[in-house]
Amino acid sequence: MKIAVIMGGRSGEHHVSLRSASYIMDSLIQAGHTVLPIGITNDGDWLQHPDILGMFTEDGDLSRAAKVFLDLSFQGQGLVCNGEPLDIDLVFPVLHGPFGEDGTVQGALELAGIPYVGSGILGSAVAMDKAQMKAAFRNYNLPLGSYIAFNQWEWQQSRQSLLDRVEERLGWPVFVKPANLGSSVGISKASGDKDFLEAVEIALHYDYKIIVEEEIRGREVEIAVLGNENPRASMPGEIIPVNEFYDYKAKYIDQGSRLLIPADLEEAVSDRARELAVAAFKAVDALGLARVDMFITPQGGVVINEINTMPGFTAISMYPKLWEHSGISGPDLVNTLVNLGLSWHNRRLKLQHKFEEDC
Repeated sequence: MKIAVIMGGRSGEHHVSLRSASYIMDSLIQAGHTVLPIGITNDGDWLQHPDILGMFTEDGDLSRAAKVFLDLSFQGQGLVCNGEPLDIDLVFPVLHGPFGEDGTVQGALELAGIPYVGSGILGSAVAMDKAQMKAAFRNYNLPLGSYIAFNQWEWQQSRQSLLDRVEERLGWPVFVKPANLGSSVGISKASGDKDFLEAVEIALHYDYKIIVEEEIRGREVEIAVLGNENPRASMPGEIIPVNEFYDYKAKYIDQGSRLLIPADLEEAVSDRARELAVAAFKAVDALGLARVDMFITPQGGVVINEINTMPGFTAISMYPKLWEHSGISGPDLVNTLVNLGLSWHNRRLKLQHKFEEDC
């Protein structure tokens, strides 16, 4: 098939998206597909060029790229470049964070009637907003750590009150995060009032909503989920970060973090973790793919942390590596995701959207 891979985007995870897109494009080509790369700049321009990835990551010269526009008419022209519709069968939106993983691009593609890989509008939006995500988890009675969420206006008006709530309900240390972001961008660990004030200001650079989580003492485990209505979970993998916690530098810059696949867990704990990963996937109405992050406590308990509906997809990322160890290679994995995206699109097409009352 002819597959448009969209990368970059207006997010703090722009560069992570480029790394993920490189791996996915190589895997799609190995699987026999034709790839049409489309890059979104930090300013929001959609550009097409066979070497758009190189332009973004190396020379920075985008003058040779052609602008791409989206025809939002259902069953219209779809993606349009130089006045002509691009001949594609499906879009693989390899976008992390806001303006890509949060339901915005998914909504545009659905308006245009274009099939795509991954979760729909609702699943993407709920999973992107960590406060709403945890509310969905609670609705499914999934085991969570304690947390507090507040927005920028509340912080400006009730700073001391919020600080008191954090101390009383969570205690120190805590993790302060932008509610709508991933790849550990903007996350800080705070062990007291001064740290907390600084951490909130850092997080507010990336989002107007903040989530504060208690520290869970346990092993960091991740599980990959694959499927639509009948999702399946991979074996668990454990992260041993080189830094104090698995921050952006530990993930992508500093050498030394270790990924242990499979995680050394008792069978009952592993089975419980996989069961909860699938439950988390269903709780947010995810589709196609997701990675579920959790903690395993010293007593063998499982605590769900979060879910990512477009997880990191580089050659060293946990999501593809977990499936590789579970017997699914990169080309087979992306091929499965393409088929899942087409399957869900075709299912939506069968729904009736007109209602005519009987006369």
